[in-house]
Order: sequence, then C-alpha cells, then structure tokens
Amino acid sequence: MNWLKEQMGGFGATYRRELGAYFATPLAYVFLAVFLLALGLFTWEASRFFDTGSADLAPFFVWHPWLYMIFLPALAMRLWADERTAGTDELLLSLPLGMPGLVLGKLLAAWTVAGVGLLLTAPMWLTVNFLGSPDNAAIMLTYLVSFLMAGAYLSVGAAVSALTGSQVTAFVISVVVAFVFTAAGWPLVLSGVKSVFGPSVADLVADFSFLTQFEGAQRGVLEMRAIVFFIGFTAFWAVLNGLWAARRRLG
Repeated sequence: MNWLKEQMGGFGATYRRELGAYFATPLAYVFLAVFLLALGLFTWEASRFFDTGSADLAPFFVWHPWLYMIFLPALAMRLWADERTAGTDELLLSLPLGMPGLVLGKLLAAWTVAGVGLLLTAPMWLTVNFLGSPDNAAIMLTYLVSFLMAGAYLSVGAAVSALTGSQVTAFVISVVVAFVFTAAGWPLVLSGVKSVFGPSVADLVADFSFLTQFEGAQRGVLEMRAIVFFIGFTAFWAVLNGLWAARRRLG
C-alpha cells in the first residue's frame, strides 16, 4: 500500500493543475465549441439525419472515431510538450512524485474535458426522444464505449507529447497513429489486406481497429472484448507515456 501511495503521489494535484490549465485558457472552450459544431454538422447535414426517418443516434455515433482522430490529439498534444515549452518540465520531473500519478493525472484531465464534450451532446439524445422512442439503454451503452474510446485516442496523444516535446509534432504523429488504428477497420483497407495477405491477416488487422471495436456498441450490443480492448489500449500507451517521460527525468 505504501508503494502504491508513493507511485500515485501527486495524482490529485496534477489532475487539478491540468484541468485548471484547460479552463484557465481558451483551449477547452475552443475545443468544446468546435468539436460540438463539427459533430452537429456531420450528424445533421453529412448524415442527413432527418432524411433517415429513424429516431436513433446511429448517424451521430458513426462519426465519433473519425472526429476523435483529429480533435483528441489536439486536446492531448499540450500535456507534456507544454511543460518543455514553458520550461517547467525539469522542475516537474525533479519533484518526488510518482510517475504513474503524473501520467494518470494529466491523462484524466484531458479525458474529463472530452467527457464534458460528450455530456454537452445530450440535446441530441433529447431530440431523438422527442421525435420517437429510441432504445435509450443502447444509446447509453454506446456513449460509455465512446467515452472509453476517447481515452484510447487521448492516451496516444499524451504519450507522443511526452516523447517529442513539441506540440505540433505530437499532434501530427498522434493523428497518423490514430488514423492507422482507425482506418484498419475500414472495409476498403480490409479488402486490400485480404487480397494481399489473406483473410486471417485481415481479421487480425480488423481486431486492432477502433472502428471494429466500436461497431458492436453502435448496434447496441455490449461486447466485453471492446471494453477490454479500449482499456488495455489506453493502459499500454499510458505505460509508454510513463517510460518516455521517465527517460527525460533520468536524462
């Protein structure tokens, strides 16, 4: 217990510091405004929601992976790179704080902002209930899995931010990595992989795709493999985050 307490030391302070930094500047407000605007436009216009004749949020959730791929690396790129820009990284890493506490504090602060963004989409949920009788349990499930998926995208951005020390570089690399894990489940990509390497390799590639893992939740089906995948993926990149940040502490 003492070891765990030591490793998680600074978690609360880091979380409050990072969350306050988001809302003390226009960053969180700009992110939320642009994210909600983009999500609304893609849902109502690109998916032609009112032409579907169905009172559900399927046209809304289908855009989550693609928008997360762009917006969440932008939200996470500052987590560690900003420390180097401000010249506070050496001070932060020299403090007697556990690296897991620092990593989780920063990651959960960004995850909280993303969660606020999801909560602010509640009017869309209310709209479909006004228009018809959707399966609210299925919608709640999809929101939950979407929130877990958001953490996976953020973990990539946070880890790359610790590796590069540059916000722009972290954003570009994170988007590329996120695109790979998103587009891996795209039918066009899978058909190409299948034709070249065979169906078994295509199935393996699909299993590592956010699109594939999120698909079950979009159908209102609770798949434990998706929950385990997103939690495990987030944990894997959080470990990389800690290792890359620790390297700077030792260096």
